Amino acid sequence: MTESPSISPVGTRRPSLKMMLLQLRAYIALIVLVILFALLSPAFLTSGNLIILTKQVAINAILGIGMTFVILSGGIDLSVGSIVGLCGMVAGWLINEGLILPMFGVSVFFNVWIVILLTLVMGVVVGVVNGVLVTRLRVAPFIATLGTLYVARGAGLLISDGATFANLVGHASLGNTGFPVLGSGTLLGLPYPIWVMVLFAVVAAFVARKTPFGRQVYAVGGNEKAAGLSGVRTNRVKLLTYMISGLCAAMVGLIIASQLVAAHPATGETFELNAIAVVVLGGTSLMGGRGTVGGTIIGAFVIGVLVNGMVLLGVSEFWQIVIKGTVIVLAVVVDQWQQRMQQKALVQD
Repeated sequence: MTESPSISPVGTRRPSLKMMLLQLRAYIALIVLVILFALLSPAFLTSGNLIILTKQVAINAILGIGMTFVILSGGIDLSVGSIVGLCGMVAGWLINEGLILPMFGVSVFFNVWIVILLTLVMGVVVGVVNGVLVTRLRVAPFIATLGTLYVARGAGLLISDGATFANLVGHASLGNTGFPVLGSGTLLGLPYPIWVMVLFAVVAAFVARKTPFGRQVYAVGGNEKAAGLSGVRTNRVKLLTYMISGLCAAMVGLIIASQLVAAHPATGETFELNAIAVVVLGGTSLMGGRGTVGGTIIGAFVIGVLVNGMVLLGVSEFWQIVIKGTVIVLAVVVDQWQQRMQQKALVQD
């Protein structure tokens, strides 16, 4: 990825040193944390720990990629954590129970690749519901996705009456084995979740920077009315961003279910907060119209390195929560500071 930390220079002036430092804050924070934990813990920079760290980062990064598109367009998606849980349950149900056809008295079992595809489609469908609520029914994104959060979580519980789908290895006689490979398999020494993160990041960065849709997302988030007057189909753009978010959440649900070889309806609780956190830490404005996919990936690594380092140092889990929350608040404060500085520079120009 070759994205810059900001979407455009401020006015016609060369950015000041202070503005450049603000724009690069996520990268600076990551470098400082890596150096700090490398000095404090000899185990931090070992290959084994770095692979584990990156594998954990992949979860928040993939969720954050979808959330980035939504926030860039001026929206928010609080339902991603519930979509993770719902889609994990859908995958578990299809593998262990199959698609039940009561009229024929049979259950149809699918190949693992079809299970993955159907689960991803489920995530996109929930994204469509969110998009329709926001664009057609004019429900505020916060309220619309908050409602979907509860509906998706409840649907996940209903699938199994709150029980866990365990031992998702499939059966050779049914042709649905191989699901655990997604979470535990490796390619060139790296776990598949890391490769999935890289694939999603590269595709998302290309879409955001090199396609008309990506430019329209920035335009809608920057000024929706102006974008509409210029011919951008704003409702379609926002609908697609929620579909992307649902797709990313479904992928995370698949990865977690595969890693655990089990699906539990409570999976993904509070994941929406982590997704928003990595997006904000990466420099994406909560007001929309400013940010990058690359920044989100760096934000995910900042959170991942912070948590991993604190675990290695034996920091209490309670203090970890406090510190992570403090970092998120500081990130929002700095973002607001940067926004005020940019507006001031525009007025001076």
